[in-house]
Amino acid sequence: MTRPRKKRARAGSGARAGSRHEEPGEGGADEAVAFIAEQVSALRKLAGCHKLDVLHYLLGMTQLEADERLRLRTKRKLS
Repeated sequence: MTRPRKKRARAGSGARAGSRHEEPGEGGADEAVAFIAEQVSALRKLAGCHKLDVLHYLLGMTQLEADERLRLRTKRKLS
């Protein structure tokens, strides 16, 4: 129980996203979004094959969000 309490305290501490400590071997937010977009695409196809309509829809929404973040990241890097 001590661990979740510590995580909440850090998340609610008002620290900026760029100042968070990242563990060695962990990618940043951009890498996480790219990984999530890739995995969601595969999961969405799987849900579609098995006619899991609600999951297919929700994963589609997740994929749209991830793709939008990737697009904004690319746009930001070009500026």
